[in-house]
Amino acid sequence: MTEVIRVAIADDHALFRQGVRAMLAAVADLDLVAEAEDGEDAVRLAVTEAPDVLLLDIRMPRRSGIDALGAIRARAPGVRIVMLTMVDDDEAVAAALREGAVGFVLKGADPDELVRVVRAAARGEMLLGAGIAPRAVALLQPAGGPWRPPLPELREREREVLDLLAAGHDPAGIARRLHLSVKTVRNVLAGIPARLGVSTRDEAIRRARAAGLGRG
Repeated sequence: MTEVIRVAIADDHALFRQGVRAMLAAVADLDLVAEAEDGEDAVRLAVTEAPDVLLLDIRMPRRSGIDALGAIRARAPGVRIVMLTMVDDDEAVAAALREGAVGFVLKGADPDELVRVVRAAARGEMLLGAGIAPRAVALLQPAGGPWRPPLPELREREREVLDLLAAGHDPAGIARRLHLSVKTVRNVLAGIPARLGVSTRDEAIRRARAAGLGRG
């Protein structure tokens, strides 16, 4: 049986939320569990409802999407955030990605594209909509060459788990923070040393800390 992805949306346009609600209702593995209409409520929703994926409008009343994104990453790090926007805004795209968004979609995108981005976010993968991806690559590329995440040989989920392990959390604590089962966390941890080319978990932790992970 396919695991259902719990989705929430924060957007100040009621008609857009209604459209997303109808679209998600037609997709078997996506379930809309909560809605918010401003940035303050978006943070509250993320903490109290802990959806798998939050669709977050970049411009909202009371608190901007970028500001809400930072607060959510601090208070509910297990929530995957996909940013929504109606306009091409390079500065906002760059800011959202640097704050930890794992997806970015223009509001006029095809529904199938939004579904793909949500599913990728739930898997811990970054996927940008077709209208965003080319600019995002250029925006995140420093003068010295293309941007690469710490320990790029790891998958995003592996990097998150190792980050928390290096910060001193045990598998049970990591599972709580990322809304995973302890078994899943242990399975992820078991494969990390081989991906990093080391023999033990302690060596993987040293590699992680040297790369800047594990700082909480």
